[in-house]
Amino acid sequence: MNFSIEYMYKHPKSPFKIRFVSDPMSLTEALFTATDIEKTGRVSEMVFIDTKGVTWTKKELTKLTQVKKEEPKEISIYFDGGFKTETGTSGQGIIIHFSQNGITYRLKKNASLTHLESNNESEYAALWLAVKELEELGVQYEEVLIQGDSKVVIEQLKGEWPCYESNLQKWAEKIETLLKKLQIEPVYEWVARNKNKEADHLVTQALNGKIIQAKKEVIDNS
Repeated sequence: MNFSIEYMYKHPKSPFKIRFVSDPMSLTEALFTATDIEKTGRVSEMVFIDTKGVTWTKKELTKLTQVKKEEPKEISIYFDGGFKTETGTSGQGIIIHFSQNGITYRLKKNASLTHLESNNESEYAALWLAVKELEELGVQYEEVLIQGDSKVVIEQLKGEWPCYESNLQKWAEKIETLLKKLQIEPVYEWVARNKNKEADHLVTQALNGKIIQAKKEVIDNS
Protein backbone atom coordinates (compact mmCIF):
# COMPACT_ATOMS: atom_id res chain seq x y z
CA MET A 1 0.00 0.00 0.00
CA ASN A 2 1.27 3.47 -0.90
CA PHE A 3 0.94 6.73 1.04
CA SER A 4 0.78 10.41 0.12
CA ILE A 5 2.17 13.01 2.51
CA GLU A 6 0.00 16.07 3.20
CA TYR A 7 1.44 18.94 5.24
CA MET A 8 1.39 22.68 5.80
CA TYR A 9 4.57 24.62 5.03
CA LYS A 10 5.25 27.79 7.04
CA HIS A 11 7.08 30.33 4.87
CA PRO A 12 9.74 32.20 6.88
CA LYS A 13 8.83 35.60 5.36
CA SER A 14 5.07 35.24 5.17
CA PRO A 15 2.28 34.79 7.73
CA PHE A 16 0.54 32.39 5.37
CA LYS A 17 0.86 28.60 5.26
CA ILE A 18 1.13 26.61 2.03
CA ARG A 19 -0.46 23.18 1.71
CA PHE A 20 1.49 20.46 -0.09
CA VAL A 21 0.44 16.94 -1.11
CA SER A 22 3.05 14.49 -2.40
CA ASP A 23 2.71 11.74 -4.99
CA PRO A 24 1.97 8.28 -3.54
CA MET A 25 5.02 6.36 -2.35
CA SER A 26 5.83 3.23 -0.36
CA LEU A 27 5.58 3.13 3.43
CA THR A 28 9.35 3.23 3.86
CA GLU A 29 9.78 6.08 1.37
CA ALA A 30 6.97 8.07 2.99
CA LEU A 31 8.51 7.89 6.47
CA PHE A 32 12.00 8.75 5.17
CA THR A 33 10.68 11.70 3.15
CA ALA A 34 8.58 12.98 6.05
CA THR A 35 11.57 12.93 8.39
CA ASP A 36 13.66 14.79 5.83
CA ILE A 37 10.97 17.45 5.34
CA GLU A 38 10.62 17.93 9.10
CA LYS A 39 14.31 18.85 9.30
CA THR A 40 13.45 22.21 7.68
CA GLY A 41 11.62 23.20 10.85
CA ARG A 42 8.84 24.78 8.79
CA VAL A 43 6.32 21.96 8.65
CA SER A 44 3.10 21.52 10.59
CA GLU A 45 -0.08 19.44 10.46
CA MET A 46 1.57 16.52 8.66
CA VAL A 47 -0.55 13.46 7.89
CA PHE A 48 -0.29 10.44 5.60
CA ILE A 49 -3.11 9.29 3.33
CA ASP A 50 -3.18 5.73 2.02
CA THR A 51 -4.62 4.55 -1.30
CA LYS A 52 -8.01 3.92 0.30
CA GLY A 53 -8.23 7.48 1.66
CA VAL A 54 -7.50 6.52 5.28
CA THR A 55 -5.49 9.13 7.21
CA TRP A 56 -2.52 8.13 9.38
CA THR A 57 -0.21 10.00 11.75
CA LYS A 58 3.56 9.53 11.60
CA LYS A 59 3.44 7.69 14.92
CA GLU A 60 0.85 5.26 13.56
CA LEU A 61 2.88 4.62 10.42
CA THR A 62 6.05 4.03 12.42
CA LYS A 63 4.19 1.47 14.52
CA LEU A 64 2.85 -0.14 11.33
CA THR A 65 6.40 -0.46 10.03
CA GLN A 66 7.41 -2.44 13.11
CA VAL A 67 4.40 -4.73 12.76
CA LYS A 68 4.97 -5.33 9.05
CA LYS A 69 8.58 -6.43 9.46
CA GLU A 70 7.36 -9.92 10.31
CA GLU A 71 4.45 -10.04 7.86
CA PRO A 72 4.39 -11.57 4.37
CA LYS A 73 5.01 -9.21 1.47
CA GLU A 74 5.46 -9.27 -2.34
CA ILE A 75 2.34 -11.45 -2.58
CA SER A 76 0.83 -12.93 -5.71
CA ILE A 77 -1.98 -15.45 -6.12
CA TYR A 78 -2.93 -17.92 -8.83
CA PHE A 79 -6.37 -19.50 -8.48
CA ASP A 80 -8.49 -21.95 -10.45
CA GLY A 81 -11.74 -23.83 -10.03
CA GLY A 82 -13.44 -26.75 -11.72
CA PHE A 83 -16.86 -28.39 -11.66
CA LYS A 84 -18.13 -31.77 -12.89
CA THR A 85 -21.75 -31.38 -13.98
CA GLU A 86 -22.38 -35.13 -14.12
CA THR A 87 -21.40 -35.68 -10.48
CA GLY A 88 -21.96 -32.21 -9.00
CA THR A 89 -18.47 -32.23 -7.50
CA SER A 90 -16.07 -29.31 -7.51
CA GLY A 91 -12.36 -28.64 -7.12
CA GLN A 92 -10.45 -25.50 -6.17
CA GLY A 93 -6.72 -24.87 -6.40
CA ILE A 94 -4.55 -21.95 -5.25
CA ILE A 95 -0.88 -21.02 -5.40
CA ILE A 96 0.38 -18.16 -3.22
CA HIS A 97 3.86 -16.71 -3.68
CA PHE A 98 5.19 -14.44 -0.93
CA SER A 99 8.34 -13.41 0.93
CA GLN A 100 8.75 -13.27 4.70
CA ASN A 101 11.82 -12.41 6.74
CA GLY A 102 13.93 -12.43 3.58
CA ILE A 103 12.78 -15.89 2.46
CA THR A 104 10.56 -16.59 -0.56
CA TYR A 105 7.81 -19.19 -0.22
CA ARG A 106 5.27 -20.93 -2.44
CA LEU A 107 2.09 -22.18 -0.77
CA LYS A 108 -0.06 -24.77 -2.56
CA LYS A 109 -3.55 -25.75 -1.45
CA ASN A 110 -6.67 -27.32 -2.89
CA ALA A 111 -10.17 -28.21 -1.74
CA SER A 112 -13.37 -29.84 -2.93
CA LEU A 113 -16.23 -27.68 -1.67
CA THR A 114 -19.78 -28.99 -1.73
CA HIS A 115 -23.10 -27.39 -2.71
CA LEU A 116 -21.70 -25.48 -5.68
CA GLU A 117 -23.63 -25.24 -8.91
CA SER A 118 -21.26 -24.27 -11.71
CA ASN A 119 -17.68 -23.85 -12.87
CA ASN A 120 -17.93 -20.07 -12.36
CA GLU A 121 -19.01 -20.56 -8.78
CA SER A 122 -16.10 -22.94 -8.22
CA GLU A 123 -13.72 -20.29 -9.59
CA TYR A 124 -15.09 -17.76 -7.10
CA ALA A 125 -14.82 -20.32 -4.30
CA ALA A 126 -11.14 -20.86 -5.20
CA LEU A 127 -10.40 -17.17 -4.89
CA TRP A 128 -12.28 -17.06 -1.58
CA LEU A 129 -10.07 -19.92 -0.40
CA ALA A 130 -6.99 -17.88 -1.37
CA VAL A 131 -8.15 -14.73 0.43
CA LYS A 132 -8.92 -16.75 3.56
CA GLU A 133 -5.39 -18.11 3.36
CA LEU A 134 -4.04 -14.55 3.25
CA GLU A 135 -5.94 -13.88 6.47
CA GLU A 136 -4.36 -16.97 8.05
CA LEU A 137 -0.91 -15.77 6.95
CA GLY A 138 -1.53 -12.41 8.64
CA VAL A 139 -1.42 -10.33 5.47
CA GLN A 140 -2.58 -6.71 5.98
CA TYR A 141 -2.14 -3.36 4.26
CA GLU A 142 -0.56 -4.97 1.17
CA GLU A 143 -1.10 -4.80 -2.56
CA VAL A 144 -1.77 -8.34 -3.82
CA LEU A 145 -1.60 -9.49 -7.43
CA ILE A 146 -4.50 -11.89 -8.11
CA GLN A 147 -4.22 -13.96 -11.29
CA GLY A 148 -6.67 -16.45 -12.77
CA ASP A 149 -7.83 -17.76 -16.13
CA SER A 150 -11.51 -17.07 -15.42
CA LYS A 151 -12.49 -13.93 -17.30
CA VAL A 152 -15.84 -13.99 -15.50
CA VAL A 153 -14.29 -13.70 -12.02
CA ILE A 154 -11.49 -11.32 -12.98
CA GLU A 155 -13.61 -8.92 -15.04
CA GLN A 156 -16.52 -8.93 -12.58
CA LEU A 157 -14.28 -8.16 -9.61
CA LYS A 158 -12.53 -5.44 -11.61
CA GLY A 159 -15.98 -3.95 -12.20
CA GLU A 160 -15.69 -4.32 -15.97
CA TRP A 161 -18.45 -6.94 -16.34
CA PRO A 162 -21.83 -6.97 -14.55
CA CYS A 163 -22.69 -9.85 -12.23
CA TYR A 164 -26.33 -10.91 -12.44
CA GLU A 165 -26.22 -14.37 -10.80
CA SER A 166 -27.13 -14.09 -7.12
CA ASN A 167 -24.84 -16.95 -6.05
CA LEU A 168 -21.83 -15.31 -7.74
CA GLN A 169 -22.77 -11.95 -6.20
CA LYS A 170 -22.61 -13.55 -2.75
CA TRP A 171 -19.12 -14.91 -3.37
CA ALA A 172 -17.95 -11.56 -4.75
CA GLU A 173 -19.31 -9.73 -1.68
CA LYS A 174 -17.59 -12.19 0.69
CA ILE A 175 -14.26 -11.75 -1.10
CA GLU A 176 -14.48 -7.96 -1.26
CA THR A 177 -15.59 -7.67 2.37
CA LEU A 178 -12.64 -9.71 3.62
CA LEU A 179 -10.16 -7.83 1.40
CA LYS A 180 -11.49 -4.58 2.81
CA LYS A 181 -11.23 -5.88 6.38
CA LEU A 182 -7.58 -6.81 5.79
CA GLN A 183 -6.94 -3.49 4.01
CA ILE A 184 -5.61 -5.45 1.03
CA GLU A 185 -5.50 -3.69 -2.32
CA PRO A 186 -6.20 -6.32 -5.01
CA VAL A 187 -4.75 -6.05 -8.51
CA TYR A 188 -6.70 -8.41 -10.77
CA GLU A 189 -5.04 -9.88 -13.84
CA TRP A 190 -6.40 -12.41 -16.31
CA VAL A 191 -3.88 -15.02 -17.46
CA ALA A 192 -4.10 -17.64 -20.17
CA ARG A 193 -4.81 -21.20 -19.04
CA ASN A 194 -1.27 -22.36 -19.84
CA LYS A 195 0.02 -19.75 -17.38
CA ASN A 196 -2.17 -21.21 -14.65
CA LYS A 197 -1.10 -24.85 -14.88
CA GLU A 198 -0.14 -25.34 -11.24
CA ALA A 199 -3.49 -24.18 -9.90
CA ASP A 200 -5.28 -26.19 -12.60
CA HIS A 201 -3.36 -29.32 -11.59
CA LEU A 202 -4.44 -28.82 -7.99
CA VAL A 203 -8.07 -28.64 -9.18
CA THR A 204 -7.69 -31.97 -11.01
CA GLN A 205 -6.23 -33.56 -7.91
CA ALA A 206 -9.10 -32.24 -5.77
CA LEU A 207 -11.67 -33.59 -8.23
CA ASN A 208 -9.92 -36.96 -7.95
CA GLY A 209 -10.11 -36.88 -4.16
CA LYS A 210 -6.48 -35.92 -3.47
CA ILE A 211 -6.33 -32.99 -1.06
CA ILE A 212 -3.04 -31.11 -0.75
CA GLN A 213 -1.65 -28.36 1.45
CA ALA A 214 2.04 -27.56 1.30
CA LYS A 215 4.35 -24.61 1.96
CA LYS A 216 7.81 -24.69 0.42
CA GLU A 217 10.79 -22.38 0.48
CA VAL A 218 11.75 -21.30 -3.03
CA ILE A 219 15.46 -21.50 -3.78
CA ASP A 220 16.74 -19.21 -6.52
CA ASN A 221 19.48 -21.08 -8.36
CA SER A 222 20.02 -18.44 -11.02
